[in-house]
Formats: sequence, C-alpha cells, structure tokens
Amino acid sequence: MANVEHHEAHLPAQEAKARPCTRVSRAHALASGAADAQASPRQGAQAPVGVTSRPRAAGRGRLSRSADFERVYRHGRSTANRHLVLYTFPNPAAQRPRLGLSVSRKVGGAVVRNRVKRLLREAFAEAEPTLSGGQDLVVVARPPARELAEREGLEGLGQSLSELIGKAGLVEDAGEGGL
Repeated sequence: MANVEHHEAHLPAQEAKARPCTRVSRAHALASGAADAQASPRQGAQAPVGVTSRPRAAGRGRLSRSADFERVYRHGRSTANRHLVLYTFPNPAAQRPRLGLSVSRKVGGAVVRNRVKRLLREAFAEAEPTLSGGQDLVVVARPPARELAEREGLEGLGQSLSELIGKAGLVEDAGEGGL
C-alpha cells in the first residue's frame, strides 16, 4: 500500500484578485440608483404609472362565506343556460345585489378559471344598475363557459348572464333588458 498514487492537482493557494472595473449594463445601473446622484431617496408609496382602475365601493357586494353560498344553493331558485347556472335568493338585509362565483376545475386550469371569474365580475358590474336590490346571486360556470370566454370574451359572457338575469326576473326596470 505504500505505492498508492494520489491524483490530486496541485493548485496555488492564492486567491484570484477581483477586477477593479466591473462592467454593468446601463439599464441595470440606472434601475437601482437615482437618476441624479445628488437627489435624495424617495420615501413613501409611489403612484403606479399608467395604471387606471374604477374606484371600488366600500362593500364589494360579494358573497364570501360558505354559509351564504349554501343558503342560496339550498333555498334559492335556479335558472340555467348552456354556459352558466344562476342561483338567486332574496336577502332584505342587502341594499344591493351580492355576487358569488363558482368556477370548478372542469372549466380549466387556474389561469382560465381566474379569467372566467374576472369576466363574470365585470359583466355583473355592468348589469348591476338594472338589478333590483336585496338579492344574493351565485353564478356557476359550466365547462362550455371556457370556450365562450375564449371566443367572445366579456360580450359573450355578459349576454349569457343577462339572459339568465332576465329569465330570473331580477331586472328592476322591465323596459331595459340587461346589458
């Protein structure tokens, strides 16, 4: 065993020195620092640039508790079409209609489901001024709602929702048929 060869490389023990002048692209250099070296750092929240949105009401008019959903499912009336099912239940305590959404994995992945929910919320917001107050609504999206959302977007889901609202008799002013 005295003739065992070691296959280790002999490396110098000195560490390599760092280069004094590291090159950073101009875009990265400007992203982290202030445009003016003399400028004091900004403090507090900054307003987003180019982002606009509608102001939300204090109570967003949404059903969030599972007990509310259960009450609407069990005791409410349902109306359906190929794309959506609408459950309604009177709620005298609510001054304006409240919306609950149910979009299952049968409709699609998380991205698709969130898009369908966003479009349904927007369609409901457009139809809300014509609705009678004091209602709890639950909208269940069926799997064909995905194709409708992809094909026609907000307009298609809005028409489908308006059709159900009309069938359910939730329109306050009968002269106005929805969206």
